[in-house]
Amino acid sequence: MKKAIFLDRDGVINIDKNHVYKIEEFEFIDGVYKVLKFFQNMEYLIIVITNQSGIARGYYTEKDFNLLNNWMLEEFKKRGINITKVYYSPYHPIYGIGQYRKSTRCRKPNPGMILQAKDEFNIDLSKSILIGDQESDIQAGIKAGIKLNIFVKNGNRFNVKNTKPDYIINNIKDLILIMKGDAKWKILE
Repeated sequence: MKKAIFLDRDGVINIDKNHVYKIEEFEFIDGVYKVLKFFQNMEYLIIVITNQSGIARGYYTEKDFNLLNNWMLEEFKKRGINITKVYYSPYHPIYGIGQYRKSTRCRKPNPGMILQAKDEFNIDLSKSILIGDQESDIQAGIKAGIKLNIFVKNGNRFNVKNTKPDYIINNIKDLILIMKGDAKWKILE
């Protein structure tokens, strides 16, 4: 079985500017290339799991999302980073319009995208990592049985009373310290 690192997109891979769907608005988070190269070298599959409620709300289309996604994948590829797959949920149970207004197993905090990747790529979730910047990311990882769930702040508030990640870090670059055992942070209980 394989191991994987699961990443949310907006707020983890790119700066979250509220429903980013244009290439000119997409700005990679400082250190993301170095971190993903590190995990790729450790033989982790790199999988993106992202809620895209902007599609559900009618702010942009799935075609818009796919254009940006393909561009993002090419930018990683130029740097020698292979993203195994991007899973996305275009639905929202309250604010969705038409066919996009529904509850699904794939929309985080539900673990559907993670479980689909597990089945598709024969992933051992007990040896995998999730990094997210929202409580729903951490909840999805915990529900799926991911071994290590990490919250990256990037300026977001986080209520650890509701969901307890294994680590809370300030920046994605701190992941390398955790993996090397140099982390100075206490594991939350």
